[in-house]
Amino acid sequence: MGWFEHDKAVAALRSSFDAVPAGERVRLAKKTSNLFRGRQDSNVPGLDVSGLGGVIAIDPVNKTADVQGMCTYEDLVDACLPHGLAPFVVPQLKTITLGGAVTGMGVESTSFRNGLPHESVLEMDVLTGTGEIVTASAEHNVDLFRGFPNSYGSLGYAVRLKIELEEIAPFMELRYVRYHDPQTYAQELSEIAERQEYDGVPVHGLDGVAFSTDELYLILATQSEKEGPVSDYTREHIYYRAIQHPEGVKYDRLTVRDYIWRWDVDWFWCSRAFGAQIPEVRKLWPRDLLRSSFYWKLIGVDRKYDVEHNLTTKRKGEPHRERVVQDIEVTADKLTEWLEWFFSACDIQPMWLCPIRLRHDDASLGGRGEVLGEESSPWPLYPLTPNTTWINVGFWSAVPGDHVSEDAEPGAFNKVIESKVHELGGHKSLYSEAFYTREQFEGLYGGDLPDELKKVYDPHGRFPGLYDKTVTGV
Repeated sequence: MGWFEHDKAVAALRSSFDAVPAGERVRLAKKTSNLFRGRQDSNVPGLDVSGLGGVIAIDPVNKTADVQGMCTYEDLVDACLPHGLAPFVVPQLKTITLGGAVTGMGVESTSFRNGLPHESVLEMDVLTGTGEIVTASAEHNVDLFRGFPNSYGSLGYAVRLKIELEEIAPFMELRYVRYHDPQTYAQELSEIAERQEYDGVPVHGLDGVAFSTDELYLILATQSEKEGPVSDYTREHIYYRAIQHPEGVKYDRLTVRDYIWRWDVDWFWCSRAFGAQIPEVRKLWPRDLLRSSFYWKLIGVDRKYDVEHNLTTKRKGEPHRERVVQDIEVTADKLTEWLEWFFSACDIQPMWLCPIRLRHDDASLGGRGEVLGEESSPWPLYPLTPNTTWINVGFWSAVPGDHVSEDAEPGAFNKVIESKVHELGGHKSLYSEAFYTREQFEGLYGGDLPDELKKVYDPHGRFPGLYDKTVTGV
């Protein structure tokens, strides 16, 4: 795209900001979202981000890229792979944007060695609530640089991000290792995440799937330059079903691009809700519509017309189903207890598991923790402790509306989940519904810091506060 076009797009963005009446809330004018929480409608025109969806420049020598905030990871990956490079962490769904992953929460199978997407950001330009474009890095505007992750647009929007890239081979050799008990599974997952190898072979990608407490899998990926046959999960074969086997280790092989997007084809396993995993239906399903962005459109139709309830549960005289779409993090030593509790508490299965070890601690970022008043965490709005293996657990389904009790209030089981995660000393991502009180929320997500940062970067409240945006849906 180039710097000239980028500068024009930034000018259009600032012009659209200036056009929003003073005192009115500011929002992005974007057609898509990867959030599973509602928000209040607004008649105020959104910010013009139409020109901010590309890759500005790639430097293959220094292995960096300058990328616009609304660029999807699909476009970013396609621009990087011809150079034999890839972002340090590529979230699982193609339409997630770089800016969204940095201001929100992104995780994938390289997170056990590369941390989270914001940890490979060298600097970023942020449109703040004052209408200014502020450049933040580990040396300049440190409070914004380290307070921006997990701020979910409450401080501003990333316009440009300069990120590190890493070399990547054209193929991935895969091993699917089955386990029959959660304790052994959790222990080996933690050990592999720390050693970055299994059975003497390097591990470059690590995640897993749990179907029950006696059917659990680790997915071990090793980069390879070797040409040869590869699997294809973009047609009749379904990836998460392919990893299942009765015992030991099963081997597989993918191109690196198919590996990166292996979960997007069926939105992990959520495409089964649309019939896309029924063999007869799948044969007729257009190949280019086997992707999460199309399933999102189906979700939109369901939300608008309440299709699922009207066609299924209502006819059976059953209550609305409670949506349970969450990602949580617990430390590796708590994973066994989490797995045993969750599978006994509901019939949702499978679950996705992905280990995280932060790349940075306070010292590696220049020892500037005092700027934020949070010396133990390099990223205080989502304070995962460094030098610790955390396990991200994703589960995306629903339970009967009376699952907790006959007179259960909306979100009842989600509240039970929040309570259990808190009991285990964990956190949950804020892309979906949250039900915390303000006091509970502040104890988990930075205390007074979000408000202190808003005083500097959004003093007139042009963006909703973090709690209001992620819990109350403003």
